[in-house]
Amino acid sequence: MKRLVILGAGTAGTTIANMLTRRLPADWEIEMVDPSWTHLYQPGLLFVPFGLAEPSSLVKPIESHLPRGVTLTRGQVDRVEPDAKRIVLEDGSIIGYDQLVIATGTSPRPDMTPGLTEFGWRDTVHEFYTLAGATALRDALARFEGGRLVVHIAEMPIKCPVAPLEFSFLADDHFKKRNMRELVDIVYVTPLSGAFTKPIAAAKLGGMLESRGIALEPDFMIESVEEGALVSYDERRIPYDLLVTVPVNMGAAFVGRSGLGDELDHVRVDQHTFLAVGQDAVFAIGDAAALPTSKAGSTAHFSVEVFVENFVEHISGRPMSHSFDGHANCFVESGDGKALLIDFNYDTEPLPGVYPVPGFGPLRLMRETRLNHWAKLAFETVYWRALLRGRPLPVPNAMSMAGKVQPSREEIKV
Repeated sequence: MKRLVILGAGTAGTTIANMLTRRLPADWEIEMVDPSWTHLYQPGLLFVPFGLAEPSSLVKPIESHLPRGVTLTRGQVDRVEPDAKRIVLEDGSIIGYDQLVIATGTSPRPDMTPGLTEFGWRDTVHEFYTLAGATALRDALARFEGGRLVVHIAEMPIKCPVAPLEFSFLADDHFKKRNMRELVDIVYVTPLSGAFTKPIAAAKLGGMLESRGIALEPDFMIESVEEGALVSYDERRIPYDLLVTVPVNMGAAFVGRSGLGDELDHVRVDQHTFLAVGQDAVFAIGDAAALPTSKAGSTAHFSVEVFVENFVEHISGRPMSHSFDGHANCFVESGDGKALLIDFNYDTEPLPGVYPVPGFGPLRLMRETRLNHWAKLAFETVYWRALLRGRPLPVPNAMSMAGKVQPSREEIKV
């Protein structure tokens, strides 16, 4: 038997296992390695701090979403030895492979910023990218009686890059509903030159911040955290009463130890085929891969569809003929029961229009609507019942320009 080993039972890894179970020849077996017992629905973490989602509802057993015949091994990976085609676990166990897929994602590393975990961690300093962090932040917001709320991004890339913006918009809405918005100053601090990486979306989202009275502090390269203040390398100080930070995001440490990663331990890959640079039997997919596009669930979904076709060709000795274009789309919660949707890829920035059906939609791009909000909420059911199980969804994996229009700057201002 030939063996495919998938490291990581998150979105990309689980979807691949389900899809390839139906596509691999009979002489292949699949083994998955993950240290956890549960699968986390990460988009739901955004809602926990505002009491809009229960933490317990976001986790389910890993096995409940794996197909029959996939072997699940629980363990932490110490290193991969590509030349020997083997994985060494921290307990010394050895797992051999014929082909390897690294799908171990990316994770917040607050320890990478001096002082971040020393002054008020889980008290006045919080994050919402983990279940424990989102739950602690919920309690902190309930106690908050006013002052300066700073929403901060330490460094790019991060998983779900619109999530800090969403948090800011939802915080504005949250405090309005509590009749205390005038008691709170909200500041959005980013290392980017604007609210987002792409110019049109940056103008739109920046205008939304401005219209809500949320101050934007761009080009902030954090050096350290002091008690009650962020400090940048150019010696700017931003004081806070409550800090909600997105720490540096890094891939799994074993990636670096194995010589496969970049400076943030994301696997260096061909951005169109996901084959690791310099390798013939190692792929990386989802947030674990160093791709010049958003680290988002939609990216994992669109890329997995391309990966599966390429992988079947690859193990058959044929050239990989499918190419991933960097397609990603993200719902951006904007408060008051509305959201907007952005759709883009490696070469095309988010544009206004309709999605996914040209001329009909029904979702609107770059415009706040209630339907977009409900579509984001409905995605949780789609995620558990269809996406993770590798079932086809009625949206193409490649981005289409159909239904999109190129606006003037004036047309997209709030």
